[in-house]
Amino acid sequence: MAHPPAAALHLTARRQRKLLAMVGAPSCPQAIALRARIVLLAADGLANSTIAAELGCSEPTVRRWRLRFARHGVPGLFDHPRSGRPDRYGPSERLAVIAVATSLPPEGAARWTQALVAGHLATRGMALSRATVRRVLAETRVRPHKIRGWLNRADDDAFWSQAGAVCRLYLDIPADTLLVSVDEKTGIQARSRIRPAQPASPGRDRRVEFEYKRHGTVSIVAAMDVATGQVVAERVERNDSAHFIRFLAMLDRSTDPALRIHLVMDNGSSHTSRATRAWLAAHPRFTVTPSTPAG
Repeated sequence: MAHPPAAALHLTARRQRKLLAMVGAPSCPQAIALRARIVLLAADGLANSTIAAELGCSEPTVRRWRLRFARHGVPGLFDHPRSGRPDRYGPSERLAVIAVATSLPPEGAARWTQALVAGHLATRGMALSRATVRRVLAETRVRPHKIRGWLNRADDDAFWSQAGAVCRLYLDIPADTLLVSVDEKTGIQARSRIRPAQPASPGRDRRVEFEYKRHGTVSIVAAMDVATGQVVAERVERNDSAHFIRFLAMLDRSTDPALRIHLVMDNGSSHTSRATRAWLAAHPRFTVTPSTPAG
């Protein structure tokens, strides 16, 4: 049965600000944010089918939430409390879980787990199950199992000068020059999946078996052509000057003799050793940025 075209929703300025705030809030659940987007697009006069296609949901979903909004306003976009046994924990328990999960883990533990949090609170007389800990962490988006690293670099003039030189090279590669970014990657795990992956199908993403077999580790040195993205790599037994010079010699032999070779690399020990500097000095077609220290 075909549904008649829905009339555009009318939004007051206050409701529009509220909906935009919900969409932009990182703490807003995705389901609620989707409903707010549906209402905002409906207020722009878009058809249900267009909204569904743009947001990747079904037309019945669009009809349901624009109707809920028309009847109940912004509160209608939120789910009603479900029946069943009420939560056995309150604000104090929630704060205790968050406080523990955001503190440093105990000695000998790499991170807080749900069991560790529950056990720690139990020693303080607060008996919470692992399921409760999991629920509180999920609701508050506290994820002690995830780690994000960052680089704390001193703000010195030399760094910005070298960074500027590299950026200018990338933006304006000199004529008759092969500009390559060179670095090593050590200790790469060589692994293979125990079972083959399953291809994607309608309604289901590609599936990859999480179990794998270890084949030890490998180290490589690689050079990426900045202009084309092509990478030349070679396995090395050790990350030292001898292996790095051998890689540079291979790069020298495999590059058109008419081209100069400009290396962009860091100040790793194999890049700045006396042997590497001597080799580069004996091969003037090579230029290095940042320049290797003299001496």
